[in-house]
Amino acid sequence: MTSITRRSLLGGAAMAAAASALGSVRLPTTRAMDPIRRTRPSHLKLSIAAYSYRQFLSGDSPTMDLFDFADLAADMALDAIEPTSYYFPSDVSGEMLRNLRRHAFLRGLDISGTAIGNDFCVAPGPDREAQLALTRTWIDRAAVLNAPMIRVFAGRTPRGESEEVAVARAIEGFKEVLPYAAEKGVFLALENHGGITATSDQMMTLIEAIDHPYFAVNLDTGNFRTEDPYGDLARIAPYAVNVQVKTEISRNGESKEEADLPRLIQILRDVKYSGYVVLEYEAAEDPMTAIPRHVKRLRELMA
Repeated sequence: MTSITRRSLLGGAAMAAAASALGSVRLPTTRAMDPIRRTRPSHLKLSIAAYSYRQFLSGDSPTMDLFDFADLAADMALDAIEPTSYYFPSDVSGEMLRNLRRHAFLRGLDISGTAIGNDFCVAPGPDREAQLALTRTWIDRAAVLNAPMIRVFAGRTPRGESEEVAVARAIEGFKEVLPYAAEKGVFLALENHGGITATSDQMMTLIEAIDHPYFAVNLDTGNFRTEDPYGDLARIAPYAVNVQVKTEISRNGESKEEADLPRLIQILRDVKYSGYVVLEYEAAEDPMTAIPRHVKRLRELMA
């Protein structure tokens, strides 16, 4: 029998109040998403996020494109790349997507996923519809890339509104786009990324409210700025279909410290996580010198 905790009762009451305030927003179902069942020993594959090279891929005069990024990954003998949506042209064509998929494949690379910067907490209206349209567009593009998942956000509470309303909007947003994701065979993987996903409790509120075979978690190891970030990561890890590893953490939002990479990899092994570990490099050192060193270390730990 499932136990009913004080937190779940309070959460249900909060969601009911939010749904009432929103009128058309449906209440989440009572059935919660189960942890992903894995029986084989943990099998980890190493990928890298294009965001790691953001200073070269963006700006008025970028010095690198996504094809160059794939070449760098191949030179480091990685298993895959994660081409972040930010670094594609706004009018990216199907031909360009197919060419990038071909380019990566010929270099022995999978495309482990892509990533968008959506916000499902915005109020009903044109801006919200634009966020939903953005997500559907990138579901289509991920399918062309043969990317199995998209890293997505929930969003942040708009000024002057309650978190309960923001959470209800986010849940409804996911419920609107997940059937389309399922049609295309693309996971939507929710990242712990501040806002209404800043803590493991907040993440669990969403995980418990969204039950869909194509919904899961993108575990970002640097984004719990809590008292016990490793404990919070371990709590969420059973729901992950993708992991983005950062080389730093920040306890209680204080100064960054070097991440305990062996501990992070062990957290994944403990839950038998099998899938991509995506290096998302954000530290101050030049990525051209730092990334190969971190790749070497992660490869040793994942062997």
